[in-house]
Amino acid sequence: MERVAIIGASMTQFGKREGWIQALLAEAGLECLEDSGVDAADVEHLYVSNMASGEFEGQTGVMNGLAHDLGAIPAYTQRVDQTSSSGGAGIYAAWQSVASGASEMTMLVGGEKMTHRTTGESTDVIASLTHPVEYKTGVTLPSFAGLTARHYLERFDAPRESLAKVAVKNHRNGVDNPHAQFRKEVDLETVLESPIVADPLRLYDFCPITDGSAALMLCPEAVAQEYTDDYAVIAGIDGATDTHVVHEREDPTVMGGVVESGEGAYEMSGRGPEDIDVAELHDMFTILEFLQMEGLGFAEQGEAWKLVEDGYTERDTGELPINTSGGLKSKGHPLGASGVAQGVEIYEQLVGEAGPRQVEADVGLCCNVGGFGNCVITTIMEAAR
Repeated sequence: MERVAIIGASMTQFGKREGWIQALLAEAGLECLEDSGVDAADVEHLYVSNMASGEFEGQTGVMNGLAHDLGAIPAYTQRVDQTSSSGGAGIYAAWQSVASGASEMTMLVGGEKMTHRTTGESTDVIASLTHPVEYKTGVTLPSFAGLTARHYLERFDAPRESLAKVAVKNHRNGVDNPHAQFRKEVDLETVLESPIVADPLRLYDFCPITDGSAALMLCPEAVAQEYTDDYAVIAGIDGATDTHVVHEREDPTVMGGVVESGEGAYEMSGRGPEDIDVAELHDMFTILEFLQMEGLGFAEQGEAWKLVEDGYTERDTGELPINTSGGLKSKGHPLGASGVAQGVEIYEQLVGEAGPRQVEADVGLCCNVGGFGNCVITTIMEAAR
């Protein structure tokens, strides 16, 4: 099996963007070609991570349209939809295409256009990923988050402020990300006094609705060395699912897909939680950062809030910086792009291109969650040796 390298990356401005999904995908794709030094005609496989271009814009065939716009003809194309973990699933698919030997140059572009729809319309599109039994009762992902957060805080005697500190930290990190949707710090009081969305979670516990795209270029390590000395290697990757009906889980504070995909990625890479220098976690809601920290072995169950309180996850002073990009909370969450953008941040950290966000890191991890832990992809990257 080929060792798969990443030799280029790009991320567009996240936020409210003009134009449609096709233009956003092309923007990230062109920038990634330039960053990697790869000619479009040399791209053999082209994957597009996207959850709902049909539902949001009535636009399908986005992968074929992108191949045309980039001039990546006659590349094999495929759209990857795994709800809000489509980006991570795209990394997995692109990795498989290179690791199997089917392609020597694979581009992944993830994107979503959402802000032209109302908040209610966007929420309904996202809620459609839930099981029909739950969807017909009006259940949404924010309601799952609120119920889980309340249970977690009471069960583990965690202060409400610990969740707010996740938002404060990630907004602080986002200030230094030129592509982030929100580049503004918030204080604890602002988070705690913002409007209630799903008790006990408030407005600043949730990520925004976002437009944007991101891209990665993957190839065998031997090919990577023909292009650059500075690249990252995907050392471990795995995906898993949990019960689609959330209330059937034995413990709502344990995300089985996070646990299983993390264990698979650790086993493949020969690494463990103690080896990770920087991590990007799927903080669609602040409570998810706690659940992923625990599911990935960074903290014992019910203990993640203590690490946040102690500053363990801070970018400049913590032992394990989490969401140096600003996370979904500050950077934004264009569904199909989010997992790809996580990969972009880890790649840039490992090759020393993260600018003012730069931390000392040789091994990084990203975890992309679909729905409320319904499906998860965990990826571990290493700096080139």
